[in-house]
Amino acid sequence: MTDLELLEELKKIDTPTVTNVVATYPGRDECLEIYNPWTENWYTDNSLSCWYPELGPIAGYAVTCTYGLPEPTFKSLSLMDVLEAMDKLGKPSIFCFQQKFPPAIADKVGLSGGNMTSAMRACGAIGAVSNGPSRDIHEIRPMGFQYLTRGICAGHGAQAVHAVQVPVSLCGMDVAPGEIIHLDENGAVKFPADRLEDVVTMAKKLLADEDKRVGKLLNAKGLAQVKAIMSGHQYIKK
Repeated sequence: MTDLELLEELKKIDTPTVTNVVATYPGRDECLEIYNPWTENWYTDNSLSCWYPELGPIAGYAVTCTYGLPEPTFKSLSLMDVLEAMDKLGKPSIFCFQQKFPPAIADKVGLSGGNMTSAMRACGAIGAVSNGPSRDIHEIRPMGFQYLTRGICAGHGAQAVHAVQVPVSLCGMDVAPGEIIHLDENGAVKFPADRLEDVVTMAKKLLADEDKRVGKLLNAKGLAQVKAIMSGHQYIKK
């Protein structure tokens, strides 16, 4: 399959399953062990909210950016530089933007709203992840564009792009430009683009195995049957 076809396959898989094959269960046959699951920042923490869970899982290439307060001596970057990066990168993309505002205003920056989202969508983006708030969720809802952010607020003041296509840190997940981002209502996970086929293959295998196991468990009667079904599983290995 092409990379685009593989990304479409990823949209059929939930994010916890993707984390399971990326790194969650080292030693398990289906786990690729791409990261140490506890020491590396490869998935988001519980501070993010998913604003359109009905859209289901999505996946794309990370376009990264940092925002902060305007500085008189630095005015060379703008949203247009972000859009140009999206246009050049593989599609679809996920906008990963780190907000670096002072703590006193960090929770009052409704940074990405209807205008930004419309422009990003036109340039191939299908979702966004940020460590700060966004806004205009009523306007964005019909666009079919997913958002994982740390809250919602109605307004913002002056803000500026500080860097484009640089490493960013988003609520427990460190992202480099061009990595694959997979997200749904459970949160987001990242992994290297050159492991895309491996992740899809292992995730499909894991889902098939778990579907069989869960089907048996739903029909099990008593502890003895549960033990027999779960024999050898990670949860009960000695």
